[in-house]
Amino acid sequence: MRTVSLSAALARIDAPWDPKIIAELNGQHVKLAKLEGDFVWHHHDEADELFLVLEGTLVMQLEDGEERLGPGELIVIPRGVRHCPRSDGGCAVLLFEPAGTLNTGDVRDERTVDAPERI
Repeated sequence: MRTVSLSAALARIDAPWDPKIIAELNGQHVKLAKLEGDFVWHHHDEADELFLVLEGTLVMQLEDGEERLGPGELIVIPRGVRHCPRSDGGCAVLLFEPAGTLNTGDVRDERTVDAPERI
């Protein structure tokens, strides 16, 4: 067991859209990421995703609209639901998702992280 300082871990993240694993439990990865701008529209066939906003504002674009989240708010994206995270001013999020879940889901592009770094 070890204590994780979210602020210290966030300080180690330089680039947006590059999630880092900070913990693991019950087959789930707990990840931290900084987001800025638009991501890619995608979905995950086998995984639900939880986004908890720590700093800034996250706009979760969905096919039927969008949800705007601030610090202390979370959203769960059910498996199979197409979504596109966006942050116009930058934000920091804590993510829960099954280990091995690709950040870009069913899409492969330059932002796909096959093996997230553990910090």
